[in-house]
Amino acid sequence: MPDKPAKGIDRRDLMLASIATVGAAVAVNTGAGAANAQDAASPSAAPPSGTVYTGDVIEGKKVISTLDVNDLEPGKKHLLYFRGVEMPSGQHWYVSVTVAKGAKPGKRGVLTSGVHGDEMSNVHTVHTVMSRLDPAQMSGTVMAVTDVSPPALQSMQRRWPNQGRGIDLIDMNREWPGNENGATAASRHAGLLFNRLLRPNADFAIDFHTGTTGFEVTAFNIGGMDVPEVKAMMELYPVGQIFDNHVYPGVLHNAFMDVGIPAFTPEIGAARVLNLEMIALFVEGTMNVLKHHGIVAGPMGRTGKDTTVFVGNSAFPILATAGGLVEHLVKLNDKVEPGQKVAVQRDSFGEVVAEYTSGVAGEITGLRSDAMTEPGNPLVFILFNKPEPKDVQVYPE
Repeated sequence: MPDKPAKGIDRRDLMLASIATVGAAVAVNTGAGAANAQDAASPSAAPPSGTVYTGDVIEGKKVISTLDVNDLEPGKKHLLYFRGVEMPSGQHWYVSVTVAKGAKPGKRGVLTSGVHGDEMSNVHTVHTVMSRLDPAQMSGTVMAVTDVSPPALQSMQRRWPNQGRGIDLIDMNREWPGNENGATAASRHAGLLFNRLLRPNADFAIDFHTGTTGFEVTAFNIGGMDVPEVKAMMELYPVGQIFDNHVYPGVLHNAFMDVGIPAFTPEIGAARVLNLEMIALFVEGTMNVLKHHGIVAGPMGRTGKDTTVFVGNSAFPILATAGGLVEHLVKLNDKVEPGQKVAVQRDSFGEVVAEYTSGVAGEITGLRSDAMTEPGNPLVFILFNKPEPKDVQVYPE
C-alpha cells in the first residue's frame, strides 16, 4: 500500500538576500540557548577582506582562513587547505581547495562535494571537471571544494559526528549558511566555509550529491526552475530527470540562493561507489555550464535537449510498513501509474507481508538498494507533478 507524501512547508523567496548572513556579529548566550543556524539574526562576524594565510603549510600546500580568488595569480591552478572548525582536541579540520584561475577575468563558479560523507561519485565528478580545465585558456575562475564535511568523509558516513552531547550525528546539509558562533561544530564549520570561502567567491554554484547509503537514485538535478539562471544551467545536463523544487531550507544550494547566487544540486546515483557512466553525464553537463558562463571555450556537449527529460515538481515517497526482504518490480526511470504495484515484501518464511503500489503518475527517481528493511524506511521515490501551488518538498530519508 502506498504512503502519503511527506507534508510540505511554506515556500520561501529564495532569491532574497538573507539578512541573517550579512548582519553584525552576535555572541552566543549559552544561558538563553543558541539560535538555529538558519534562524540566527546575526550568525557570524564579517570576515576580513582579502586572502588570509595562517602561516601553516600542510603537505606543501599553504593554509588559509579566508580566500579572495582575486588575490591569486591568473593563469594557474592553486592548491590550498582551508582551516575549518576545531576538533575536541583543539586541532582543526581542513578542507581541500582547488582554484583554477583563468588568465582573463570572467565569472566565478564554485563546485562543492563531500557535504555528506558517504557520497563518492560527486567527488569524482568535481575532480574530473577540474582536471579538464586549463587556466591559461580560461576567462574567470572555478573553485572546487570536494571534502566539505571532513569527519563524515573519514568514516564514509552521511552525517557529521558531533561530540557535544555524547555523540550526535548532524546532517551537514541542513546547517547552511551555518553560524560561526553556533551551538555545534557542524554549524560553526558551515559558517566558516560559507562566509570566508564559498560565498565571497561565487557568481554561481553547484553542490554535487548522490543517494544516501542504502538508497540509490537516478541521474537528476534539483533546483528551482522558476529562477531563470538556475533553469538555464540545469537544462544543460544530458540527464533523464529534473526535480523542479527548492526542497529543504538549510541545504547548501539554498544558502547560495538566499544571497542571490544561482545554485542547484545534481544527484549522481548510489552512495559509497563510483558510477562512471553517470559521472560522465555530469562532467559533460558541468563543462556545458562553464561554457554557458564564458569561462571555457568550445562547442556545447549533449544537453537536456538531447535526452528525454522528465520534469516533476514533487517526490512521492513509499515507506515500508513491515520488516523483511524487499523485491522491486520497477527500475530507476520507469514510468508508473496510480495503483501500479512497485514492490513486494516477504518475511523470513518467504511469505508476502506487504505489497506497495504507486499513488501517483510519474517516474521512479529512487529505490532502496538494501534488500532488507525495517518499517518506516523509504522504499521508493516517484517524481511527479503536483498541481499548483507546489510546496517546498520535505521528504523522509
